[in-house]
Amino acid sequence: MLRIAVPNKGSLADAAGEMLHEAGYRTRRDPKELIVSDADNDVELFYLRPRDIAVYVGSGTVDAGITGRDLLLDSGSSAAEVMTLGFGRSTFRYAARPGEVSTVADLDGKRVATSYAGLVDKHLADLGIRAQVVRLDGAVETAITLGVADAIADVVETGTTLRQQGLATFGDPILRSEAVLIRREDVSETNGFAVLRRRLTGVITARHYVMLDYDVPAELVEQACRLTPGLESPTVAPLANGTWCAVRSMVPRARTNAIMDELWDLGARAILVTDIAACRL
Repeated sequence: MLRIAVPNKGSLADAAGEMLHEAGYRTRRDPKELIVSDADNDVELFYLRPRDIAVYVGSGTVDAGITGRDLLLDSGSSAAEVMTLGFGRSTFRYAARPGEVSTVADLDGKRVATSYAGLVDKHLADLGIRAQVVRLDGAVETAITLGVADAIADVVETGTTLRQQGLATFGDPILRSEAVLIRREDVSETNGFAVLRRRLTGVITARHYVMLDYDVPAELVEQACRLTPGLESPTVAPLANGTWCAVRSMVPRARTNAIMDELWDLGARAILVTDIAACRL
């Protein structure tokens, strides 16, 4: 049975559960559930703290997990990123009061507060900067105001919280993070894990593409197919009247309306868009 660690709370929890549900796995209905057995798919889901997931995967306690890239790298575990999942994107950056610390080099000899001590330690060491890293479990933005640190390193989304504390980011981002599927580095991929990876890939593809069907005059099929090349090649079938063809192709969801307009201008009609619930490519 494949054991999968899933975030039990936080920004990744709902999106991870939704993705697994779309992939055909049974997920919890009650937030208090810690373990969910899915006998039909030979899978067990373990709902754990997001920060602990990489540790459990790296130790082999569970076979796979969904967590943030930032948490994976901060853990120092032997788990490895297998694929990105397209949600939970964030940027990890340094911040301080303007005029006091303005470059990463200025951190030499200073105190840096963060909830990601392992990640920051490595980043500073790689740059040859000696700074005291102060580990905090939360409320990192107030560390400078309270005199605990001279700068902070934290996840930045809109920057509103930083500005409220009179802070500004500086330097290049330490890391761009998002949700990732992980497994232990030194373990070969099992069939159950291969199925999980394939299913999640199918969910991501289904979210990014739609199925487009349309009718087009036979003499315009070649031009129409250039607008909708699909992943390999469109499906083209002659209609009963012999002068028109029906075309079916996957197109990027973000360009759906623009492509429909281009097809209409070309002469296509009966243009229909259908969501893709799942796929295997």
